[in-house]
Amino acid sequence: MSKPIVTLATCAALPRLSEDDAPLPDALADRGIEPRIAVWDDPDVDWSSAGTVVLRSVHDYALRRDQFVRWAESVPRLCNHADVIRWNTDKHYLVELEKRGMPTIPTVWLEPERNLSKHQVHTRFPASGDFVVKPAISSGAHDTGRYTAVDAGSRQQAISHAMDLLSQGRSVMVQRYLESVDQRGETALIFMNGLVSHAVEKEAMLHGPFRSQVEAPKEVAHAREATDAEWRLGEEARKAIHSYIKDRMGRDEQLTYCRIDVVEGEDGMHVMEVALVDASLYLSTTPGAVDNFADAIAVRAFW
Repeated sequence: MSKPIVTLATCAALPRLSEDDAPLPDALADRGIEPRIAVWDDPDVDWSSAGTVVLRSVHDYALRRDQFVRWAESVPRLCNHADVIRWNTDKHYLVELEKRGMPTIPTVWLEPERNLSKHQVHTRFPASGDFVVKPAISSGAHDTGRYTAVDAGSRQQAISHAMDLLSQGRSVMVQRYLESVDQRGETALIFMNGLVSHAVEKEAMLHGPFRSQVEAPKEVAHAREATDAEWRLGEEARKAIHSYIKDRMGRDEQLTYCRIDVVEGEDGMHVMEVALVDASLYLSTTPGAVDNFADAIAVRAFW
């Protein structure tokens, strides 16, 4: 009997996976699986014979999101499903989570089709405190900037940043920067096949005005024990995502992997982001995390 095949899809910049994911092929092999690694946009790869395909470090998808989604839809057995990929690669998904009762970060959405003037963009920024400008389609902290509302120079930089993104036809998000991120970081809660795996603390990545960069700032994460309140919010968010997939996509299934980032605000905890595509799962931070992921993938491979 032949072994099931699992292909880990990555990007050209990381053709042998990220350092964090490097132990995964051996863990899959230990479970009777034939592991493969392939670059998602490599024209020489036959995805019809790739078995179960699991997305890993596809960090370049945001630059070619439409092409990436078309590719995802062409892959016969993709984890997570292509419908989920389409939804989660545009941060407008936060609107849907808010409708389902999740306490997300209040967001002002600037849409390119509205042809906003610089003055109109200016009036949509907060009047005090720090705030963040970022595109709705992005990976990591690419094209993301932190600004200070009461500093005229910083505010002007934010206007230029937003106008540049809008001129490229990209939707823009404006959010208040939560000071707790500097003090305590964000908490990433990782679920696999609907079950709790582990949690990490992510240090703050944004320390000043946006500067054009080839690579996103490097994430620094440490294992930590999440609080009961954090896990409760994570579980509520996971259920909201599951209900959306069931209601709108017609599938009653758990996600192979799901990372939910939560942060403390002045009025309680918020869901900062949900990562279901190129999610860093911080496997190297926590003993047993690689095995948890390999087990979750094996369930799909032997299905």
